[in-house]
Amino acid sequence: MEKSHTNLAKIIHWGFIILYTYGILKQIDDLSQLEDIGLLIFEVIFASVFLLIVLIRYFYMSRFETFLGAHEPVPAMHKFLAKTIHSSMYLCLVLLPITGLIIAGLFAQEIKDGPLIDSVVGLHGFAADLSYLLIAIHVVAALYSRIKGEGVWSSMVPLWKEKEPTNHEIIKKISFIERGFFEKLEGIFSYKDK
Repeated sequence: MEKSHTNLAKIIHWGFIILYTYGILKQIDDLSQLEDIGLLIFEVIFASVFLLIVLIRYFYMSRFETFLGAHEPVPAMHKFLAKTIHSSMYLCLVLLPITGLIIAGLFAQEIKDGPLIDSVVGLHGFAADLSYLLIAIHVVAALYSRIKGEGVWSSMVPLWKEKEPTNHEIIKKISFIERGFFEKLEGIFSYKDK
């Protein structure tokens, strides 16, 4: 029987995408907009809910294997890379609401310019930009996994299910090279540990 994420894990995963997209679409264009107390309160509530959901998602999803549903064993270095990307995404997703709350707090304290708020706004922007990049890598990796027919896609996505690993010669060659690369890296790093 194929391993698959629980229905709750799928709801958390796909529901969070809606929340994240909403956060991107509703973001403010200028800090001066926070002078509207109603908007400031809304931003604080949204950031707090976002942070809570990110933490719930992290602790719930960390129970599952990184390559849940994979038909074949995954090299340790490939798992390490995937976990690093996932952890970095979570770090960005936690930094976004935390820096947003700090910005709101500073703004409420009438600290509307200067190096302190500029650095927090800069960190907020960096976390947002990095989250876009990491999510794009995650999506491309998921699509690549689906094309290879590894089984990972089907464990989370309800559409375009994989039936078996691909028989396409080019994809099989690329996958073979990829596996060799990760196994070689694993050999290099395990050798250094000795």
